[in-house]
Amino acid sequence: MITVKKEGVILQTTDLEFENEGVLNPAIVKEGNTVHLFYRAVRKGNISTIGYCKLDGPLKITTRLIAPLLSPEHDYEKHGMEDPRIVKIDELYYLSYIAFDGNDALGAVATSTDLQHFTKQGIIVPQLKCGEFDKLAKGNADIIERYRRDYGNPDIIMMDKDVVFFPRRINGKLTFLHRIKPDIQIVAVNNLDELTDDFWKDYITNLKYNILLTSKYLHEISYVGSGCPPIETAHGWLIIYHGVEHLNEGYKYSACAALFDLDNPQKEIARLPYALFSPDQDYELAGDVDNVCFPTGTALFDDMLYIYYGAGDDIIACASVSLSALVAELLSFSAPQTMA
Repeated sequence: MITVKKEGVILQTTDLEFENEGVLNPAIVKEGNTVHLFYRAVRKGNISTIGYCKLDGPLKITTRLIAPLLSPEHDYEKHGMEDPRIVKIDELYYLSYIAFDGNDALGAVATSTDLQHFTKQGIIVPQLKCGEFDKLAKGNADIIERYRRDYGNPDIIMMDKDVVFFPRRINGKLTFLHRIKPDIQIVAVNNLDELTDDFWKDYITNLKYNILLTSKYLHEISYVGSGCPPIETAHGWLIIYHGVEHLNEGYKYSACAALFDLDNPQKEIARLPYALFSPDQDYELAGDVDNVCFPTGTALFDDMLYIYYGAGDDIIACASVSLSALVAELLSFSAPQTMA
């Protein structure tokens, strides 16, 4: 098994009103020796904004804002901006997050050129009622029962969360992951303007062709979801995601890892048959939600990959692992190639 080091807690709540209930699930950008950390800050009443701090190296905080960097402005996010992720594609930063209006939780995006000023692009995932989804996806007979387990009332909007962009265009297209339970799906478009109602209706109609990852092992058996932005390696896209197992006492969230083809990310090369890391520390086992390791961002220093994650759904922690060792471990579980 791969060796992962738990580096411990790096960010906790303060008495400041905007983050007095929790800090968690950060987006990460590394520039030189600096790590920019954009985190979900929760105030009492479960209202979320995006806070910011700067690290010197992977673990040492040097700057932390005393007010949110980004706050809700529109009706679709009036109850919170949650669980950000961020990548830089060409010269533009894409910060994706969950827009929560008090009822519906949907993936949205804001863009920036300088990490200080962001332009909100709005919700980019489908806004379909569960009944509409059922009608559109009914032709996907071999998978639809998995999805029916995870939505109920036909008149509510289907949650679509965990929007995570690849850090470059693939075959010329903007490519991102998102999650309609219980799988992780993938989208590729020339630009965000293509994400129209008609696009999504066709996409859901052909849902089985748009799945990246579905549950396979016990530690992810209930469902999977996007985690950190994909990391490009010589052997493929390393994707660190979260897997969920339903226990008697509730759900257990673990960090998981898999490798995908660089040119065709829907081609899975290898997957760890065990969790990369799971809750085993006090700050992971007990919190606002118990048994949670929820990875959302990484920073690479030489060969050491630092994985930042929400622990217990109320603090931010970090774990580290050798990137080369992790890729080698994954490749040891790759499927044998068939000779032509």
